[in-house]
Amino acid sequence: EAGYNVKSFCYQDSPRRAHSIAAQGGINAAKNYKGDGDSTHRLFYDTVKGGDYRSRETNVYRLAEVSVDIIDQCVAQGVPFAREYGGLLDNRSFGGVQVSRTFYARGQTGQQLLIGAYQALERQIGAGTVKMYSRHEMLELIVVDGKARGIIARDMVTGEIETHLADAVVLATGGYGNVYFLSTNAMGCNVTANWRAHRKGAYFANPCYTQIHPTCIPVSGEHQSKLTLMSESLRNDGRIWVPKRREDCDKDPREIPDEDRDYYLERIYPSFGNLVPRDIASRQAKNVCDDGRGVGPKVGDFRRGVYLDFRDAIDRLGEDAVRAKYGNLFDMYRQITGEDPYKVPMRIYPAVHYTMGGLWVDYDLQSSIPGLFVAGEANFSDHGANRLGASALMQGLADGYFVLPNTIRDYLSHGPYEPISDSHPAVVEARDSVEGRIHMLLSINGERSVDAFHKELGNIMWEYCGMERTEEGLRKAIDLIRSLREEFWRNVRVLGAADTLNQSLEKAGRVADFLELGELMCIDALHRRESCGGHFRAESQTEDGEALRNDDEFAYVGAWEWGGEGGSPVLHKEDLQYEFIELKQRSYK
Repeated sequence: EAGYNVKSFCYQDSPRRAHSIAAQGGINAAKNYKGDGDSTHRLFYDTVKGGDYRSRETNVYRLAEVSVDIIDQCVAQGVPFAREYGGLLDNRSFGGVQVSRTFYARGQTGQQLLIGAYQALERQIGAGTVKMYSRHEMLELIVVDGKARGIIARDMVTGEIETHLADAVVLATGGYGNVYFLSTNAMGCNVTANWRAHRKGAYFANPCYTQIHPTCIPVSGEHQSKLTLMSESLRNDGRIWVPKRREDCDKDPREIPDEDRDYYLERIYPSFGNLVPRDIASRQAKNVCDDGRGVGPKVGDFRRGVYLDFRDAIDRLGEDAVRAKYGNLFDMYRQITGEDPYKVPMRIYPAVHYTMGGLWVDYDLQSSIPGLFVAGEANFSDHGANRLGASALMQGLADGYFVLPNTIRDYLSHGPYEPISDSHPAVVEARDSVEGRIHMLLSINGERSVDAFHKELGNIMWEYCGMERTEEGLRKAIDLIRSLREEFWRNVRVLGAADTLNQSLEKAGRVADFLELGELMCIDALHRRESCGGHFRAESQTEDGEALRNDDEFAYVGAWEWGGEGGSPVLHKEDLQYEFIELKQRSYK
């Protein structure tokens, strides 16, 4: 709309299938429509505290400021937010806060916001200012004289390698949760665009900060390739519990009386109850299951599940009111599990969901490569070591609607930039490296499938760099990943050819990048000898088993520079300065 000529790329068959469509619960904004004391400062404070004081203060305050404008923008686009009986926009609560500031559209908020943005995109495509390239995957960043000047992309239908040149590049490519193999992310979500930029010089910040979401449908067996999220909004009315006695875990939950139930979040955190932040709810679910009080069928020798019970909410509000709030989520649960959550408590367990780490950016959302901007989950900037619920949509839309339109304009004002052609040496080198990598993957002709390597990597990451991490485990994981990566480049089997649709080849390139990222995540987790948010080091915890930060040594952003093939990554530290918020140990009790 500012008059620039834009090329937009997505690997899906339509931008409408971007993974934002899977966001369920809502989007935060400090509108204070409920009159419960919300404000820009309170949203700012809650976000910094929720991130365990490991986010950049300035960026978070800007996010809180523009949050109110996002809602106005989306309503103007026609997003059908839920409304109260009188017609005003409704709000509900999410974890880590004690006000109602979350705007929502039943359990499909991300889908409705995506359609609003998609309509605006299609309008610009119709106007000729945007050219859309669907089914294209970015495989390399073009850097000329230290500046980002375009990308190399592969047409995923024909296999053609294409060169696209520009004055600036924006990555809004999401997170890297699929490094764990099993996650709530779509199967296609990957780190390749970010990782190619990292290898070209963009710093990767805080890669060990990953979010384990507490309310997901539990793993049911070895056959699964992904997990399904159950929205955090369910914790508004659902109560989380497990049996007090291990021998009751096989019983029908409806036959267990209240006095034999442990509503453990309400017991441990009376101030916030079931609405504690995600990292805390996830760790406590792990703790009760480790104690032998998990529910549901055994997977291996372990029951991975706790109950999320709507009995009291249905008694209080009526089934119709619960259906109006959460109907599509209950339907999804019933279709996947075969159980009726209106009659039987849901079974949930934590799963990988979001990554707070990402490419390092400055206040303008520009990476360490001039001309390369990074937005949304792909950057590290706003959530510290733990993201609060309903803040991902807020950050993505804040970055895209209100920050980048100004900062990119500022960057381009320093031009014009020298025109370059496809024959420029840097462009040729980038294209040759892509073609060489594809040829290498197809020529190995080993004995193990790409999925076999991905699954083994995921098991290593979950075991040693998941909800709880130790020095011994992380060192072991680094060795295991290095040997797995060596075997991958010697023994992977990629079927098909380069000049056609080839999903095996697509997966191989993504898993190759995951193997490098996984090692960096473990290196980052090993160097950060503290617990904060989603990064929980067993050696650093309070007497109550809560995360124990070490502000004297680790109050910084760890931004890693690519060390070259066979080299070690180089750590750069950005000290975190707090002027308006006091650093203190988090408490939600």
